[in-house]
Amino acid sequence: MRVFVAGGTGVLGRRLVPRLVAAGHQVTATTTSPAKLALLADLGADGVVMDGLDAASVGQTVAVARPDTIVHQMTAIAPVHAGKPDLKHPDRWFARTIRLRTEGTDNLLAAAAATDVSHVVAQSYGCWNGIRVGGWVKTEDDPLDPETGTRARPGMEAIRHVEDVVAKAGGAVLRYGGFYGPGAMDDQVELLRKRQFPLVGRGTGYCSWVHLDDAAQATVLAVEQRARGVFNIVDDEPAPAAQWLPYLAACAGAKPPMRVPGWLARLLAGEMAVTMMTEGRGFSNAKAKRELGWELRHPSWRQGFRDELSTRHDQNESHEPRGTRGAGKEGRA
Repeated sequence: MRVFVAGGTGVLGRRLVPRLVAAGHQVTATTTSPAKLALLADLGADGVVMDGLDAASVGQTVAVARPDTIVHQMTAIAPVHAGKPDLKHPDRWFARTIRLRTEGTDNLLAAAAATDVSHVVAQSYGCWNGIRVGGWVKTEDDPLDPETGTRARPGMEAIRHVEDVVAKAGGAVLRYGGFYGPGAMDDQVELLRKRQFPLVGRGTGYCSWVHLDDAAQATVLAVEQRARGVFNIVDDEPAPAAQWLPYLAACAGAKPPMRVPGWLARLLAGEMAVTMMTEGRGFSNAKAKRELGWELRHPSWRQGFRDELSTRHDQNESHEPRGTRGAGKEGRA
């Protein structure tokens, strides 16, 4: 098929594009930066510069590519776009991503309609944000929490918009869990090593994780099967923060995270951070495994975190100049 990946140079796009190419598809992938066109070429795609918030740019780019399927992976969460992570003000931190999930989604769907593209696969989010009533693990039949009265509400409304309009258009919405894998956890690991990523309260809030490669494979399946509806793309083990956060710190070679009470975390990091750590709901992947035939290479974050961080450590050591391994700062260039 001819597959159009909007947002081909993000952390997931970089894993998705080569998988689509390896499966025999002709891929056109977009970036906002001309400097990244060479990267897309290396990944095997026809790269093109596109502004997802410019309807004319989107319409023209899709019309030239004439794809069979559009995959919406446009976000602006990287520091170069969003600045430093700011959980206290997610409405500001995610401002451009919110627009990409509303205006950008509408632009892609309008372009799809204008060029007779009959299938769209879009990125959604399902990590900790399941409705905060009832059990700790949610299915696709459970709503996402609207975060009423909080600064997280605009972001949740944007996610709901993606899910509503793409499902109405007969496409597939993939609720990805928290990403880990190459380039996806650097901020968290750095904060843990600086002891700036505390455990809030008793850490009872659940999260769901997914390795980038598993998320990419699920996306390929959704494209090839022309899937419809909502799918939770998460691993087999939703878990409370009290389990995964200390484990991640240990894998990163960091000291155990400090524990802070909810009232203090609310002052320092905002309401969303407290909700994630104390009340968050994880997600079930049973539907995606059953209907897409999705098989995970990384079924649990426990093995995944350890493998990812040990691999990174080995890579860092392999790049050290000969004779410096194990030396102190004085012996390093």
